[in-house]
Formats: sequence, structure tokens, C-alpha cells
Amino acid sequence: MNTVFLLLGSNLGNRHFYMHEAIKLIEADIAPVLKTSSVYETQSWGKTDAPDYLNQVIVIETGFPAHEILRRILGIELVLGRVREEKWGSRTIDIDILFYGNDIIDDQELTVPHPGLHKRRFVLEPLAEIAPDLTHPVINKTILMIKNELKDDLIVKKL
Repeated sequence: MNTVFLLLGSNLGNRHFYMHEAIKLIEADIAPVLKTSSVYETQSWGKTDAPDYLNQVIVIETGFPAHEILRRILGIELVLGRVREEKWGSRTIDIDILFYGNDIIDDQELTVPHPGLHKRRFVLEPLAEIAPDLTHPVINKTILMIKNELKDDLIVKKL
């Protein structure tokens, strides 16, 4: 079994509904959710004129390989109306694999740990809430250390 950290994000429509439905579908199609961070409201990152996001980190434990989890979360995003039109575009739901155990994966389909997580406050705030002592297997620092060194001044507030 592998411990998997997922980041959920939504900035279109009923954001709370999409986050809740994503968790229900993850539990039905991948694995039970073992832990959840608080929900955070965050300014849009990368495309600053977009609506604010809700973000949350969840933890699951599964025997599925990382690429199978990716395939399933892409399916969940489609079910919940995710449309990919532009980079960093608004979306009903976004589900990212942050960590897959201590594995390091870097191929055309998937990069784990998520390549931008160490630069993004909207990821590190909820992640540090539930796993401050988790060590990033590439950077070799804890999540709390990475968060404390962060230069990103994006507004991220716990709801």
C-alpha cells in the first residue's frame, strides 16, 4: 500500500460542491480518504484575473500504481465537468498527485512529487497542516521547512 497525497482545487461554480463530490468519487473509485486538511480559499495562481480557488489536501492509501491513480482522477475530473482549454485556466475541479509514497516519477505522463508544490503557498499551507514533518524526497526537507522558506506571497486563508 502506498500513501498518496492529493490536492483538490476548484474555482468555478459551486466550489464546495465540486470539492465534496471529488472526495466522494475518489473514495468510490480509488480509496477511502484517511485525512483531510481544512479548506483554504486562495487567490488564483498563474492566471491572476481568474476567480479565487478553494484548495484542500487529502490523504489516501492504495495499492493502485501512480499512473492508474492519474487515469482515475482524470476520469473524476471529466465527470465533474473539468474542461482543459488553457494553461492555468479556471476549472470546476482539479486533482493533482502531490506525493506517491516516497517514489520519484518523471515521465511524459506524470511527475511526482508534483514539480511545483515547493513554490506554491496554496499547496504548502494545507499540506503543512496535515503533514508538516513529511520529507520531500527530492528536496530532502520537511514540508514545514519548505513552507517557512517560501517566497510566494499569494493570499491563502483557512475557511
